[in-house]
Amino acid sequence: MKINIKKYSIGLLVLLTLTVTTSCKKYLEEKNFSNNDKSNYFNNIGQATSFVNGIYTYLYMFQNGDAYGEAPFITIELFAGHATSLGQSVNNGNVINQRTDPVNPGFETVWKNSYSAIANANLALDRIPNMSIDDAAKNNLLGQVYFLRAFFYYHLVRLYGDVPLVVKPQEVSDPDLYASRTAQADVYKQIISDLETAKTMGLPNTDQTGKVSLGAIKSLLASVYLTTAGFPLQQTENYAKAAAEAKDVIPMYTLFTDYAYLHDNAHKNQGELIFQVNYLVGVRDNAIAQLTLPFNLQVGAYGDHLGAMIPTNDFVASYEAGDFRTQERQFYFSSYPKDKEPSTIINFGSHALYKYFHLESALGSGICDENWTLLRLPEVMLIYAEAQNEVGGPSQDVYDAINPIRARAKLAGLSGLTKDQLRIAIWKERYHELAYENKAYFDVQRTHQTYNPKTNVFGLATTTPTEQGVTFKEQYYLWPIPQREIATNKNLTQNTGW
Repeated sequence: MKINIKKYSIGLLVLLTLTVTTSCKKYLEEKNFSNNDKSNYFNNIGQATSFVNGIYTYLYMFQNGDAYGEAPFITIELFAGHATSLGQSVNNGNVINQRTDPVNPGFETVWKNSYSAIANANLALDRIPNMSIDDAAKNNLLGQVYFLRAFFYYHLVRLYGDVPLVVKPQEVSDPDLYASRTAQADVYKQIISDLETAKTMGLPNTDQTGKVSLGAIKSLLASVYLTTAGFPLQQTENYAKAAAEAKDVIPMYTLFTDYAYLHDNAHKNQGELIFQVNYLVGVRDNAIAQLTLPFNLQVGAYGDHLGAMIPTNDFVASYEAGDFRTQERQFYFSSYPKDKEPSTIINFGSHALYKYFHLESALGSGICDENWTLLRLPEVMLIYAEAQNEVGGPSQDVYDAINPIRARAKLAGLSGLTKDQLRIAIWKERYHELAYENKAYFDVQRTHQTYNPKTNVFGLATTTPTEQGVTFKEQYYLWPIPQREIATNKNLTQNTGW
């Protein structure tokens, strides 16, 4: 597979005025339009659908990377401190050792693509309500767009803190084109408003084509409420709201009986998978498998083995004794047959992420179309357990939410814990079940606690060293505003410490 190497030079000015130039069939099949006249996108339901589908393609930003493994999903995970990078990336090494700076390309990739998506969402929300199309179809499109705008703002506000809040289409002549930063509390109000509106638009409970569903909307809203109950807003009344949203979602989905279903092609958008970034060979592929395989070891039919995100041995060893997730080829693996030489076993010398190993491409052409999961049922179950425990302490409902996850891992159910003990048990389950799914860093942000695998306890993030012996710097609770944006927009200020 060819790794996509990009250098970006587009500031917020351009992002706010761009319209989408891609469409897709089931949001995957991209094609270029020669005419960017915005009026051409909203003459009929087909055009509006194509425009909305194009917003989904900005989700690909998480896997956008270069030949050194500097993809945003890697950067987000390295901030949590439980992975090493065995590849050649200087930027990844700087993140791990907390010496990175605002020119790190991952920071700009997320900012740029998020605001491009938001610009197009704003345009869709402005134009679609005035279209003469079936009301049900109109509401379906609007529901998807409200969710997507909320999703991108949710990542922006958690990663960068106060960010420009733009909710209307912008033109070059607009006086507020170069927007200032908006307080996080107000950004979250808009996110919640968008998701609450999306809930009313009649979307189906679930969707197996990769589109937004009511389950996805309520899952994201539960996550937002849980986040706002913690740092920095500490709106603790939102624990009850998080629990209510998550409780509604749990019956809509079912846990897989096999961990392999998390990363194969046959089970995309099904079972416990609530919302994924969708890929398809011949249309859009990715380097997820290559990025997470050991560096330069010929495992699978890939042209590169980048070693950009490798679990620390301490983290893998921190699971409870007998946890099925740590058995070979469940969540992790440490050896595999050499490509084209199945009788030769390659021992990695470390653990790699089998939860991202893609058999179809490894045993085939090396072109990977594994989906990237953004929301799945165990996260929602753990949101409910944590939020409900905060509201009312231990209860059977809380145990019923966490124990099926443990049972699948062949662990005994929890019982008889105090509120504080149960909180820690739920946090540990989040770390171990959702490992390397871009959840841990956001947990550090909202709790100001980090998990120490060596001691199996949580400690204050700014005083607890990582497995690499690095102590979390307070400035790392947020990413820096990309330096190119600071240079382009004089109304932007930089985050403290950057």
